[in-house]
Amino acid sequence: MRRMEATDSKDATTTTAPRRRGRWWRILRRSLIAVLVVLLVVAGLGFAAYRSVPADQLQAITTGKLRVDPAALGTHRADQLRVRLGKDGKVEVRAPSDGKQRLVWTNQPGRAFVTAATGTVDWEERRGYFWPSVDLGRTWPDQRIEKVRARGDHVVLSGELTAAEGGSVPFEATFTARRAGGARLDVSVEDVDVVGFVSGRAAGAGVHGFGEQFDDFDLSGRLVPLVDREQGVGRGEQPLTVLADVTKHGAGGTPAMTYAALPRFVTDDLRGVRLAPGSAASTAFAVADTRSGRRVGLDVWARSLRLELTAAGTPQRLVTAQSGPVSYPRLAEWTQRGLIVGVQGGTERVRDVVGRLRAAGVRLAGVWIQDWSGQRTTDFGDRLWWTWQRDTGHYPGWRRLVRDLAKHGIRTTTYVNPFLVDARDRPGRNLWREARDRGFLVRRDDGEPYRLDQGGFDASLVDLTNREARHWYAGVIARYVLADGVVGFMADFGEGLPMDARLHAGAARRMHNAWPRLWAQTVREACTRAGQPECVTWFRSGSPGMAGLTPMLWTGDQLVDYGAEDGLASALLGTFSAGVSGWPLTHSDLGGYTSVDAVVEDYVRSPELLARWGEVAAFGTMMRSHEGNRPDANRQVYDAGELASTARNSKIFAALGPYRAEVLAEARTRGIPAVRHVWLNYPRSDAAERDDQFMLGDAVLVAPVLEEGAASVRVTFPPGDGWVNLFTNEVYRGGETATVPAPLGQPAAFVDVGYPRWIALLDRFRRAGLLRD
Repeated sequence: MRRMEATDSKDATTTTAPRRRGRWWRILRRSLIAVLVVLLVVAGLGFAAYRSVPADQLQAITTGKLRVDPAALGTHRADQLRVRLGKDGKVEVRAPSDGKQRLVWTNQPGRAFVTAATGTVDWEERRGYFWPSVDLGRTWPDQRIEKVRARGDHVVLSGELTAAEGGSVPFEATFTARRAGGARLDVSVEDVDVVGFVSGRAAGAGVHGFGEQFDDFDLSGRLVPLVDREQGVGRGEQPLTVLADVTKHGAGGTPAMTYAALPRFVTDDLRGVRLAPGSAASTAFAVADTRSGRRVGLDVWARSLRLELTAAGTPQRLVTAQSGPVSYPRLAEWTQRGLIVGVQGGTERVRDVVGRLRAAGVRLAGVWIQDWSGQRTTDFGDRLWWTWQRDTGHYPGWRRLVRDLAKHGIRTTTYVNPFLVDARDRPGRNLWREARDRGFLVRRDDGEPYRLDQGGFDASLVDLTNREARHWYAGVIARYVLADGVVGFMADFGEGLPMDARLHAGAARRMHNAWPRLWAQTVREACTRAGQPECVTWFRSGSPGMAGLTPMLWTGDQLVDYGAEDGLASALLGTFSAGVSGWPLTHSDLGGYTSVDAVVEDYVRSPELLARWGEVAAFGTMMRSHEGNRPDANRQVYDAGELASTARNSKIFAALGPYRAEVLAEARTRGIPAVRHVWLNYPRSDAAERDDQFMLGDAVLVAPVLEEGAASVRVTFPPGDGWVNLFTNEVYRGGETATVPAPLGQPAAFVDVGYPRWIALLDRFRRAGLLRD
């Protein structure tokens, strides 16, 4: 698949999360190691080589002053919309939202809310990593509103954007009441390359969202490039990051890298802004600017914007109002019965692993077999054959295997991605050649198929901008991937379209961020054509408007450690930001994915990490394990020494079934994330300041262990009458902070006594042998 087999094209990693505070001992140790590594790098490779590592080079338009001509002052009404322009340069927009008339948007008083610039963006790319270099030319940071027209259901503001050195460009901003609540804003500026929109916020109000960001939940104080790309290996974890940067041309990554960047955010003062999905600018490259504590800027490389402005009385209702009416796919019920085990290696090995797990009492819902199409040996290890046809030598008796598993209630899922390889010597159809001959592949400028280096072999993307190509590829997936009883798959990649590619329709730079949605549309069509409307698919890349096409997102390729930079803690951060960005269901690879021998330190999965990750997954929405990119070097959920913890964690997941069904129903109908930051339930509480604990729904709180060797955690409880430990029956007061024992097998998890069925939930844990009386 990333992912892949024993070793995949992406030695990628992901995420960032909680343990930033209280980790000084680890930081000191890592820093000393990093210093040593840097010295070695400088000595061995030369300082010039190190400086050649690519990095984001970002600029944002400076927000200038706002002037309002006297004739434009006052309150302007259109239908249920109210736009007020004050003498102090404050603009307020009020509209029905979340059931009542609300202030859905305001600027920072006296500051421009529309800006513009000319400029260019240059891109450096290698194996799915993209680094933008933004060069702004002339900028128009100041704004003057000269006229206001209120007609029908909209209010139009017009005037000019100016610069201190002189010169101006005209702008127009049209506010319209939005049927789903809030207001729509259409902004147009003539003859520019970038249009900026700037939203006010209360001093110090947190900013959340921008897609799946593996960084602090509050993204204040940053420049955030909104581009889908590989996340990187280490992302600040040393010495791994510096080694990946130098030896793999910038593959170390940064906290700003993500597979799923989305142009939308919400703030602590309960207002939200997003570029309207489906609008021309919604998938354009953009830079978010949260460096000012009083505003949030969004510079979009387009000449016109369509934005949606919302507000609500609570964070949950804000997420619902911002997403509007979305038909979220249903996650198949079978996924909720237990573990979906990642296993590969052929028919007999799958049978052996399943037998071991069942004998150990593991609640098993499914298997995930990524190497169903066979493996190939490269200089980088064993990789998958991207031919998307079953390898009969690797998996003899496949149909019988799938049938036998189904008899025990175990469903089979596999793997596919939007790439094809020219497999000349493989049996079966050569799909790459078929696609080439029909003009279905992404091309270079010379018209030849764009062959992308995957580390040991080349592959080409199916041109998803071509409706006929999508239909053809959906048929391939329906016929071969969703065959013989297979009920779902990992839909990998989606973020790697080269910026200089030639497409059937559209410019690659504009379509790059749209590619995941096109991939999801192809997959959804394949499920329909296979007669499986509830086939279980999970994606790591994301685009605006994609949430209604797939039931599940996953957080990508975490490192096999606990770290907030790229490990278990970072997976939580990605889940939090994805949740408030319109992705209600996410999960991570149980145990992490990326394992690297960095010489100074060998990053391998410890038995304790595997168990702790399993505890987090047990309180998630889908419990799926991964063998990782180095299966033989890492502990597995089916190893003899890990079977007991695997069984216990699967029983926790199963015991939560009825409660989780309520949470999933709410996620599907309202778009509320199932696994969520405490802020969504208890804003302005002390618990909402913590990034290292989470809630499943409204009633279950979890404070995971995020440090090797720890047997207790500090828990800040949300307000309430009390919180009962699901494993010890001990009661804690709402609002208090306490040190809670959390030995292996007993995660710090609690149910709110205000939940009407909390006693029934405790009883399920008791009957499952999980609750100590």
